[in-house]
Amino acid sequence: MKLRRGALRAALALVLLPLLTPAGAVEPISLGLAIAGAAASALTGFISYPRLYCYFRECCLHRHDQRAAAALQENLDKKLFGQHLVSKVVVKAVRGFLNNTNAKKPLALSLHGWTGTGKNFVSKIVAESIYKRGLQSKYVHQFVATLHFPHAHSINLYKDQLQSWIRGNVSICPRSLFIFDEMDKMHAGLIDSIKPFLDYYELLDGVSYRQAIFIFLSNAGAEKITEVALDFWRNGRTREDIQLTDIQNALSVSVFNNKNSGFWHSTLIDRNLIDYFIPFLPLEYRHVKMCVRVEVESRGYTVDEDIVSRIADEMTYFPREERIYSDKGCKTVDAKLDYYYDF
Repeated sequence: MKLRRGALRAALALVLLPLLTPAGAVEPISLGLAIAGAAASALTGFISYPRLYCYFRECCLHRHDQRAAAALQENLDKKLFGQHLVSKVVVKAVRGFLNNTNAKKPLALSLHGWTGTGKNFVSKIVAESIYKRGLQSKYVHQFVATLHFPHAHSINLYKDQLQSWIRGNVSICPRSLFIFDEMDKMHAGLIDSIKPFLDYYELLDGVSYRQAIFIFLSNAGAEKITEVALDFWRNGRTREDIQLTDIQNALSVSVFNNKNSGFWHSTLIDRNLIDYFIPFLPLEYRHVKMCVRVEVESRGYTVDEDIVSRIADEMTYFPREERIYSDKGCKTVDAKLDYYYDF
């Protein structure tokens, strides 16, 4: 690092030196060559000094691994509610993977739960923790099943395109992040086309995929997650008592056998290539109120607890008798705020 700084300073000195020297002491041609050579040296030093270069241009793995993990932890703690398993597992999985200089395979996380429980939100936070531009980063790639792979008759074409996209982007940036949304709406068999990239290969056609991250989002398995949460509630235990071991195996089996899921009989599950199946628990009344408060504060307004309660009361809850969980999670909070607050 010191050598690079020295080279850059020396190059700048060479650029400035002729300007401080009497004009008659240097021939015009010599002066031009000196400036051109110094400028080239300065440019070389600039490009070869990663932190300086990445200050002006986005680079692959924009943030240092430790900073990325810290940013992830902070954002989840502040902005994610009612998902103790998610916060714990995602932070540990991502931090461990980023700090592992000899990973044997890419990191693969599969996020499951009802709409509005935070799956997209968490994938967004993961992207922002690694790359400053988040989902807008050229190293973060998001696929939506109903948008990018709508037609069942084109599944072979989609397989080829998907392999090409992943191969090309990982070749450019080994730490590429791929997010697959609406896995429950993806045509069965399509996702198996990326199996080689998630496997334990050191190289595939000269490319290593071991630094890449794959995140899958799905509503599949939400019934099983609710079943476990309700069982805990009816037995007088809190949702915070639920451990990953209480649900992960049942969740993976449920998703694997769900004919309406893109993971139906998938080799990614059969070959144990998904590192974590992460359950998003259904949100309760108190969590909805938390979402409302944070959204109001993010808009720069003072929280009115009366309005917070009214918005939470307007949500519909299930099961019908107990009315414990919001059937839309926090998804419609933003729209309801527009109605109550004169923004």
